[in-house]
Amino acid sequence: MNRKLIIGTRGSELALWQANFVKDRLAEIGVVAELKIIKTQGDIIQHLRLDKLEGKGFFTKELEEELLSGQIDLAVHSHKDLPTVNPPGLIIAAVSEREDPSEVLIIHKDCVDISKKLSIKHAATIGTSSNRRKAQLLSIRPDLEFDDLRGNLQTRVQKLRDEKYDAIMLAKAGVSRINMDLSDFHIEDLSPIMLVPAPAQGVLAIQIRESDQELFETLQQIHDAAVAETIAVERKVLNLFDAGCHAPLGSYCRKKDGKFQSWTSIADTNEDFPDRVFMEAESSEGMAEKIFAKYQKDRKLPASVFITRDLDENAYLAQFFKKHNITADARSLIRIFPTINKLDSFILKRADWIFFNSRNAIEHFFKLEPLILKKTKIAVLGRGSEETLRKFNRKADFTGDHLGINTEGIGAEFAKLVAGQTVLFPRAEGSLQTIRKALTEDTKVIDMPIYETVIEEEVDKSNADVLVFTSPSNVEAYFRENLVDPGQKIICIGNSTAKAIEEMGLKYTLPYSPDEIGLAEAIFGLDY
Repeated sequence: MNRKLIIGTRGSELALWQANFVKDRLAEIGVVAELKIIKTQGDIIQHLRLDKLEGKGFFTKELEEELLSGQIDLAVHSHKDLPTVNPPGLIIAAVSEREDPSEVLIIHKDCVDISKKLSIKHAATIGTSSNRRKAQLLSIRPDLEFDDLRGNLQTRVQKLRDEKYDAIMLAKAGVSRINMDLSDFHIEDLSPIMLVPAPAQGVLAIQIRESDQELFETLQQIHDAAVAETIAVERKVLNLFDAGCHAPLGSYCRKKDGKFQSWTSIADTNEDFPDRVFMEAESSEGMAEKIFAKYQKDRKLPASVFITRDLDENAYLAQFFKKHNITADARSLIRIFPTINKLDSFILKRADWIFFNSRNAIEHFFKLEPLILKKTKIAVLGRGSEETLRKFNRKADFTGDHLGINTEGIGAEFAKLVAGQTVLFPRAEGSLQTIRKALTEDTKVIDMPIYETVIEEEVDKSNADVLVFTSPSNVEAYFRENLVDPGQKIICIGNSTAKAIEEMGLKYTLPYSPDEIGLAEAIFGLDY
């Protein structure tokens, strides 16, 4: 291509970084370009909430008009800001690789409370103008309050420094791209599996005139086809719900181990409890339509659920049951007894890491009032255990959250992290010790059985539509005297529980995440 290209962009530091990124990529393939800064409606109108602005393209419309009139050759957008349908005459010619699509909760250090979910104090005020973020944050922490937040990234962070909010929430991609110094704040990374991002978050879109075939062919050299395939699912979900940037809708799709995995979160309003769907498929084709079908108002959900553990009335799962008028029969079928009553302080001093594979292990360990050195790090298996750990004013240094129930994958990742160090395993008598078995030979292990489980002698049968089992011991206790009724569906938490059900020849559903969010996704996704 011999002509010099003009790239249209907004004028914020982040937008300029994005445009220069594309400019540099073009330079790598021998194409010369320059930038033209264009102000958009979203930049000019700062006194209104985003959902009060007219239309869906308030950060993109002016750039598109310049494209159509021939004033610029291409426009660089944050893909999440784009409406799902291009104006006539324009197309998305290429997309970038994907930056981390996670969210970051940036907390003023005076407002940190490690004992609570998200590490923020009770009834804190969060700065965000995103209805999607508000709905999902409220489902995790119903006590939180919100205030609208506008402006570029620097303006938003300065407002937090000025203590106009207790915390603000931003997309990690933007923060990473301009290398913002956030060292004076407490940062909580929220993975896209925990808090579902906006469709195409972390991806740049290059928009051109549909008639410019020469430029389209040139841009294929910097186009990421794999990213395009996954965000196509997310954007199609957005399109099917006819939602815009201000809708309480999150959608995230990735390809992992040869399969497409998708998470969707949708609420009616920013104060409504969102329903989430997890889906896994061999192909991305038709995935969005299947997700959309799960949210149809006439779709049948279970009327009752039996779960083998106690359920707090304010818990995430309890909120889900309340929204859908689902009756819960929550009762543990096992009793737990400590096997030691004192910890050896010398052993604790030797440990570089302490690994907990269950909530029970955490609770029984801390009942023994351990003296843990500051240098000692703590690892847990999943978000449920991480939440329990917070009750003891400790935050996990490793969770394996992004790997869901893949305990082999978690074990391999943890093994690399702790190679050559000493790891203490407080655990139940007779536990499978999957993580321990994954450790390298040069890693020292301190094995510490601290409790045992005893199953109840008599367990009443449940007639609930869904049976949720949380451990192999609970499976053993229930099926000692009971059978599954025709039509009853089974959900298992964790691979070891699933194996116990599988050995009985029964069908089951395995949530991606072994916690209450994963459980709610699994129950909502059941087909009747």
